[in-house]
Parts: sequence; structure tokens; C-alpha cells
Amino acid sequence: MANDNTPGLALPKVKLSKATPSTTLTKPGDQHGILRVNLNWSTGSKGFFRKTKPVDLDLGCLYELSNGAKGVVQAIGKNFGALESEPYIFLDGDDRSGAASAGENMHINLGRPELFRRILIFAVIYDGVPNWAAADGVVTLFPTSGPQIEVRLDSPVSGARSCAVALLQNQGTGITVHREVHYVDGAQRAIDEAYRWGMDWHGASK
Repeated sequence: MANDNTPGLALPKVKLSKATPSTTLTKPGDQHGILRVNLNWSTGSKGFFRKTKPVDLDLGCLYELSNGAKGVVQAIGKNFGALESEPYIFLDGDDRSGAASAGENMHINLGRPELFRRILIFAVIYDGVPNWAAADGVVTLFPTSGPQIEVRLDSPVSGARSCAVALLQNQGTGITVHREVHYVDGAQRAIDEAYRWGMDWHGASK
């Protein structure tokens, strides 16, 4: 059972910052399940921002598998992925219709962590003025064991459309998580170029 589902339990949390940018997510020999990645933010429709158009963020990721396969998981183009087959990453739909919004969720199947080489989690302001300060976004990773990992989308850059949030890397000794919070003037292709991911966007509606 995932460790974020126990009511009333105060769970440990690792907050990645400029001072402490990295942590270990998995170690060799660990038992793993489905990692949930949650993006939550303020819609900007209440309080001081009540007169502004609500901000709508999208969660996504670039991935590279150990077999060399590369791709993107995102709502744009309906590239929602799959959990039991490549890319072993699945994106839920936007879940902001309820009274208590759960933001957006992405799931990564770490049953075989050796299948992954790297995953770059990103957020895009899909609708509304690109104002990250108003969005006040936070990405939280919920492993099936161990503490939650939180990355706040702070130090905003005015006018940037996208933010590379965290980089998961498998370097042979397990998977590490590194805080990025790198704002990019552009969408997915701009993130790809900034990180030299090597995606082939020709003919793709992404």
C-alpha cells in the first residue's frame, strides 16, 4: 500500500532546495511499486488574484529508457503513456473539478527501475498568463516506501511558459532525484533543447 493513503498519519517529507538539491529515491535490491507524482497549484481565482484569469498547469515528463527509447508523456497530443508496457509511465487526466482539487497525477512503474535511464518531470502553464508566482506550484513524489519528496516551483521567471521541475536518473546504483526548477521560455520542445534530450519532433503534434 502506498504510504500516502493512511488517514491521520504524519508522514516524513524531504524538501529539495537549492541548498539540498538531491536525494536517493531507490537503491539496488529495494522493493518498489508505483511512484505517484502530484502537481498542485493555486488557480489564482481567489483572494488577491480573484480578478485574474485562473492559471491552468499541465504535468508531463520527458523520458529515456535503458533500451534507448525516448518520448514524452503529456496531455497535449493525448500522450498519456502506459504503466504495464513502455514507457511504464501513465498520466491521469486533469482532476480540478472537485471542491478540493487533487491537481494532476502521473504514475511511474518502478517494479523494474533498471528499465529507466532518466525522467525529466516538467510543468507547463497551459492556460492563463504565465505567472508562476501566482500559481505557487508544488510537485510531490509519493514512493511506496520512504519519505515523500517535495519540490516547490519557487524563484519564478516572469513570462516563462514551462518549468523543468525534477530530474530522475538511474546511474547504476539506484535512482536519484535532483531538483531542477529551471524555467524555460517555450513549451516541450524548448525543454528538450535546454536539456539536449534528443527528441524527434518532426511530424508530431506535441
